[in-house]
Amino acid sequence: MTTTDLLGETHEVDLGDARIRYRDRGEGPPVVFVHGLLTNGLLWRKVAPAVADAGFRCLTPDWPLGSHELPVPGADLSPPGVAALIARFLEVLGLTDVTVVANDTGGALTQLLMTTSPERIGRVVLTPSDSFERFLPPMFAPLSTLARIPGGFGPVIQALRSRSLLKATKFVWLAKHPVPDHILDAYLLPSRRNPAIREDVVRFAASIDKRYTLTAAERLPLFGKPVLLVWAPEDRHFPLWLGRKLAGVLPNAELKTIEDSYAFVPEDQPERLSGMVVEFLRAHATT
Repeated sequence: MTTTDLLGETHEVDLGDARIRYRDRGEGPPVVFVHGLLTNGLLWRKVAPAVADAGFRCLTPDWPLGSHELPVPGADLSPPGVAALIARFLEVLGLTDVTVVANDTGGALTQLLMTTSPERIGRVVLTPSDSFERFLPPMFAPLSTLARIPGGFGPVIQALRSRSLLKATKFVWLAKHPVPDHILDAYLLPSRRNPAIREDVVRFAASIDKRYTLTAAERLPLFGKPVLLVWAPEDRHFPLWLGRKLAGVLPNAELKTIEDSYAFVPEDQPERLSGMVVEFLRAHATT
């Protein structure tokens, strides 16, 4: 069984201005995963199967954030636009009382979803994520500026060609433990090989602005559904104070920590994260 097969059967869904590829595994209440910039559904390859085997239907899309394989030239790839894509995904597939599990940039998009289209969401799990004034975190903030300059994003793509550089920096201090070569390739090759994918990621990166997460933060107190915040105290990009700040504005949130991990908790500590997610889902099951 290949790594992709672990996530379940592959499907594509037409959302009007975008086709989204996703994997579907398990039966039961739906859980939808949201990865971040320059990763794809494989980020959840060691989490979604465990959650599915615990009695849940796990849907793992490749969102158009630079590591997807289906270009979306007609889609609005601003953060609100991608959040709207996620909302349409839930609507078109007829999913209700959904648990959304997110990481990194996907957490920012999920906060926008929580504050603009919460109707189909039953509960949320946020791992280290962009939030408040950190969209993007300081190390990556120049990416948005570069994306607004014609040709400015090219050097970023060139830098991503070097596996040895990425490993030496622990995937730019996002993953504490080694990410396998074939997973790095799955994250980084689409934008290197396909100009249309590069155009997609440039459009998204150019539109990133902290005003979106700050506006969402103002509205998060209205989201009263259960939220689990799973933060990594060692993470350099999304410090623990961000998780505590989110817990302070969400009226029905609990904050837990996972040691020996950086921002990519699904990569570094998938078993512990899976266990926390399943425990949370069972504790907040709809009766």
